[in-house]
Amino acid sequence: MSHPATRTVLIVGASRGLGLALAQEYLVRGWHVIATVRGTAHTGLHALLAEHKGRLEIETVDINETEQVQALHTRLRQRSLDILFVNAGIAPNPGTPIGEVSTDEFVQVMINNALSPLRFIETFHDLVQVKGTIAVMSSGLGSVANNTNGGWETYRASKASLNTLLRSFVARHATDARTYLLIAPGWVRTDMGGPEATLGVDESIPRVVDVVEGQTGNGGLHYLNYQGETLAW
Repeated sequence: MSHPATRTVLIVGASRGLGLALAQEYLVRGWHVIATVRGTAHTGLHALLAEHKGRLEIETVDINETEQVQALHTRLRQRSLDILFVNAGIAPNPGTPIGEVSTDEFVQVMINNALSPLRFIETFHDLVQVKGTIAVMSSGLGSVANNTNGGWETYRASKASLNTLLRSFVARHATDARTYLLIAPGWVRTDMGGPEATLGVDESIPRVVDVVEGQTGNGGLHYLNYQGETLAW
């Protein structure tokens, strides 16, 4: 169990890429980290257990399975979270124009990138402290106003939907003092971002954590990039 003075973050989707980097960054900063993986395979997250004994807990959940989400909530119902950070995103065949995307693929991306993160927040926001923070990994591609180049059409649509759904959730909880953040981490070299991306994980994620930290206690909903700049909806 964490020491009372240690802040706790729940990171959803932390087996690799940005989520794994988030877990590492919060551990380095002395946080107690609860991090989730989808399956039973040994991941980079498991490799951190020995080094951070007692400050890292690994939970298994597929956020697309509501029963698993409810079961995780039951397991963690006595916990108090300073931050809930939902990092979930897939981008199969990002170059495919919308007219050529199969219905199944479109549905899969929308469920994984928009519906499931919001369902998770609906279920878990009560575990976040009253002045705590709920952050979601969005994307600059989710901005409708800034979409002047096209491309990544299904992925863009899913992130715009994610942004809209969180905005609706916050509007529905108008008296909620928690801080809600949609974070665009930049174009990062991960399995999803690819080798041509402009940022290394070590250039993006520490700044992402700084931005989240800087918003602590501010309340309201903010759509920000990894440099703390406000993005156009």
